[in-house]
Amino acid sequence: MYLLWKCPIMLSRKIVPLAGLALAAVLGVLSFRSAPGKASSPDRTPAVWPVPTAAQRVATFAGGCFWSMQKAFDGLTGVVSVTAGYAGGTEPSPNYEEVETGKTRYAESVQIIYDPAKVSYDGLLDVYWHHIDPLTPNRAFCDGGPQYRSIIFYGDANQKQLADSSKQALDRSHRFATPIVTEIQPVTKFYPAEEYHQQFYKKNPERYEAYRIGCGRDERIKELWGNEQSRVSSRESRDGSDSGAR
Repeated sequence: MYLLWKCPIMLSRKIVPLAGLALAAVLGVLSFRSAPGKASSPDRTPAVWPVPTAAQRVATFAGGCFWSMQKAFDGLTGVVSVTAGYAGGTEPSPNYEEVETGKTRYAESVQIIYDPAKVSYDGLLDVYWHHIDPLTPNRAFCDGGPQYRSIIFYGDANQKQLADSSKQALDRSHRFATPIVTEIQPVTKFYPAEEYHQQFYKKNPERYEAYRIGCGRDERIKELWGNEQSRVSSRESRDGSDSGAR
């Protein structure tokens, strides 16, 4: 899989309800896939990994395509940095091509450095739930495979307790017809993804939008959450995209 494909688009899936938008999405996906340089060898150099200060905390989540998960948390009040990467596996120094085979145990993830005086871990969990599909194992929207499974990686007993409580509260609310399949497990070593994946939605906005629309992301979020938004405003809702689902 080459540099700018990333999360594969499944055109057999319903894209968007309006024919015009569907056509635009298909055209965008075609241009996305045929982008110049696609066949060139990607730079496997991992991104620089920020280091938290003593007053800051770290949260790690897997929720499908890390382009979208990075966008969901990036710019949030209290969030210092969001790094796209890989967690949940054991092989040392994974790269994108290896993870995307689905044969490693790694999942596309984000690691968040945040200021607990400005945003709580519970608030980050609320944003997380509103940006994933928590009901489908080994799949996130149009992306299939264990590398897209949803996981909350807890770093200490308090994070575990809060993650367990939030998951149980959602299940008890009977909002969803089926149980939540999102895993909650101890954090593993996190490896930053290659630099070209970092803030992809900013570097390549048209390609990212083609992916997001073509993947049916907004439709599924709307199906899951209706008009309910996270208590903590994300960049996606501030920018106006996905506003009905956030």
